[in-house]
Amino acid sequence: MLFFNRLRIVVLCSFSILFTISCEESLPPITGEFSEQIRLNQIGYYPNSEKKAVVVSSQKADTFHIVDSVTMNVVLTGSLSPVQDWKLAGEQVRIADFSTVSAKGTYMVLVGELGYSYPFEIKKNVLKEVFHGSVKGLYYQRVGIPLEKEYAGKWHRAKAHADDSIPFHPSSGKTEGYIASPGGWYDAGDYNKYIVNATFPLGQFYLLQEQYPNAISDNDLNIPESGNGKSDYLDELKYEMDWALTMQDTDGGLFHKLTTKNFEGMVMPNKALSQRYIVGKGTTATLDFAACAAQAHRVFNKVDPVYANSCLVAAKKAYQWALKNPAVGFVNPDDVHTGQYGDTNFDDEWFWANAELFVSTNDTSYLNPLKEKAMNFEFKAGESWTGYMRFLGMFSFLNHKENIPADMYAAIEKGILKSADDLVVKANKFDYFQPIDDFHWGSNSDVLNAAMIMAQAYRLDPKSAYLKGVQQAMDYVLGTNAMGISYLTGFGDKTPMNIHHRQSAADGIEDPVPGLLSGGPNSRLQDVAGGTVYPENPSPMQSWVDQEPSYASNEICLNWNAPMTYVLGFLEQESD
Repeated sequence: MLFFNRLRIVVLCSFSILFTISCEESLPPITGEFSEQIRLNQIGYYPNSEKKAVVVSSQKADTFHIVDSVTMNVVLTGSLSPVQDWKLAGEQVRIADFSTVSAKGTYMVLVGELGYSYPFEIKKNVLKEVFHGSVKGLYYQRVGIPLEKEYAGKWHRAKAHADDSIPFHPSSGKTEGYIASPGGWYDAGDYNKYIVNATFPLGQFYLLQEQYPNAISDNDLNIPESGNGKSDYLDELKYEMDWALTMQDTDGGLFHKLTTKNFEGMVMPNKALSQRYIVGKGTTATLDFAACAAQAHRVFNKVDPVYANSCLVAAKKAYQWALKNPAVGFVNPDDVHTGQYGDTNFDDEWFWANAELFVSTNDTSYLNPLKEKAMNFEFKAGESWTGYMRFLGMFSFLNHKENIPADMYAAIEKGILKSADDLVVKANKFDYFQPIDDFHWGSNSDVLNAAMIMAQAYRLDPKSAYLKGVQQAMDYVLGTNAMGISYLTGFGDKTPMNIHHRQSAADGIEDPVPGLLSGGPNSRLQDVAGGTVYPENPSPMQSWVDQEPSYASNEICLNWNAPMTYVLGFLEQESD
């Protein structure tokens, strides 16, 4: 294809009317300044994927050029689309479609008065480093160990929060005593640990391992466990699972969280010295844990059957507690003001727990309750930890067709395909080709959670429209968006530099910790009272600022990295 395009350039040179840049003209020099009005995936594209750049407010140029950034040859000249008025983005744009360029290389888009785009690659496995980076980001969130320079580079830090003797808050149901609850990952930009938002992301991480068990190998991530003969991915996930197991009470129920009473200031972990407590106990955390631990049994069974069995025992014990306590909600006690992760509807948690336990045990006592209620396949932005986990149960059913009743499997297959079809239609209609038009807290995770549904549809029925939908969702997160930014720290030319993340704010290093996904546009703007300054009346897709106080748009969180990792891993395995 590259040979054809170069031949085309030669043929058309004598007809310069077809070119914005004639043969006699030289290309504009590379100055190091790139146009932020040309929005594209700043990492790159797979050779056979659809490739589109969004050009904002270009009134003079009607054509665009794809330039090889090494040879400075024009490999494609194309026409920009007619002007489109995008209300969600608050922009008028034109589209540059360069899908026909498929040869390996590094390129830029050149548009008239706007100049060059950020460079991007086209090659197989183009997102491999980003994929690994999204998992390595979890290592930087580890609790209770020093991050050694050998593994953490310039982001090394001292040990903090041993969590080896944590008192019970009265909300836990206990009035005295302590437990050891070490390890795990800090949940987000704060230094607390939450069972709901540990087990829900683990469910998404485990899904990738079940579907693509060789996606990450030993020594891929440069973590302390590298070289132990096991996948670095499983090593990292086990670090969080080990902590989750410590939060199970002797009666099987799960404590809700391990936190301080108030969020710490923007200090390094070893300077965050407020007393930490075991807080709350409830049905949501317990069912999410039961589901996650049942998955862990399957994921770890081949590499550590003893550990895997202990996870299944814990899952069953948690489920039995939930049967006796089917609707114990969690609300922050009056003296606790950290993340609540509350939920008042437990249907999705019950579905997920029943599904995972049935798949792991073939015990129909877990399956029977699922036959009593209709399944909901509608994806809604903003559900996250309050509703999306029902999809995780459906995905696990689809992964184990041989054990699932034929009628239930057929219903789930039909429902997921219909949901994916709806998302494909939306993505082709909405601004920047993403499948949502309502921007909540963590909207980037909504985009990626929707992409996970399209990914499952592709695994069921490999239609190009499904794969395209997943690829476009990743393009959106990595730069094809109304902010023109790659939202994953450390990956891309324009990335968040001031995330709401205590270590990144306090470590004295200009670059934030890499591999962490910023939450993304949030039209609710909950943080304006806390010092965040947004543009006046921002459009929904531009309700994001690169400011450290912006916890509503620029914080990081485990349940945002989780679908990012899944989608990247899926694309690395399925794209060519």
